[in-house]
Amino acid sequence: MHIKEKTLDDLLNRVFTELLKQPFDIVPTKGASSEIFGCLIELQNPRARLSITETKGKAFSSLGELLWYLSKTNALKYIKYYIPQYVKSSDDNETIYGGYGPRLFKKDGHINQVENVIAILRKKPSSRRAVIQLFDAKDLIDQHKDIPCTTTLQFTIRKDKLIMMTSMRSNDAFLGLSHDIFCFTMLQEIIATTLGIEIGSYYHTVGSLHLYKKNKKNAEKYLSEGTQSTHYQMPKMPLINPWNSLEKIISIEKLISEEKFDQINTNELEPYWQDLVSLLKIHTLLKRNKYTQIEEIKKEINNSIYNSFIDQRVKTKQKIRRL
Repeated sequence: MHIKEKTLDDLLNRVFTELLKQPFDIVPTKGASSEIFGCLIELQNPRARLSITETKGKAFSSLGELLWYLSKTNALKYIKYYIPQYVKSSDDNETIYGGYGPRLFKKDGHINQVENVIAILRKKPSSRRAVIQLFDAKDLIDQHKDIPCTTTLQFTIRKDKLIMMTSMRSNDAFLGLSHDIFCFTMLQEIIATTLGIEIGSYYHTVGSLHLYKKNKKNAEKYLSEGTQSTHYQMPKMPLINPWNSLEKIISIEKLISEEKFDQINTNELEPYWQDLVSLLKIHTLLKRNKYTQIEEIKKEINNSIYNSFIDQRVKTKQKIRRL
């Protein structure tokens, strides 16, 4: 099956609709699920990587997961601050065995796969060898609560645009798909910006694309929200080397999680990156129920596209507190 759309919400609408047609007769470890085996998902506009629905508008957790990867760590403490459910995936209550950060940047303790693909594409833009391996043969030797669902990431330049293809052995359509597309299309744009070229389509291939029966009602609720705007997208990443800005944001993230806002200086960052810092601040303030301060941080945001995520999250959090 080939599902091709312009935005993440368009893709999710198609994916959930198709999975809800299937019988919930696959019973792996985590319960009954429906399944499409052998699926190609194509996002034509990788910047339209965020859902703007109430059900799947997960800008904060998606950004947190991306920074977890880029921080080159598999520490549980880091990711559970954004996605608490990760505690169920730790073998030792300290790390996530299948965490992508070390595999991307320190595979086997020393191989920086991201640097390698950038170097390959700089030397030979037409190369078919710019591939990152996340799943490893040794992952099947011992039992772990979490092993990579992603097998490879391939980057190819065609018509002066960076195309990316992600290969997944397994993908939870409701909980994982939107986060995966956000993180990988951000990586696609980071690498494209590093190379000084534009991004092309994003391809996401999946062996087992599935929807667990326990999330059936959530998927139906998502579909009941109706069709979303096809014009919504994140702004274009600044055309300067992004790695210095990312390093700065990663160091700022630690201060934000400790609520040391007065020690943060974002003057050296472009507005694009400043907005991501503001989202991280708001995530921390939401965890502390500090809604007045959230309104102050909102005034710092340069691009109004993020306001809907903030207002929606505040509304949801306040509703939960009243229950």
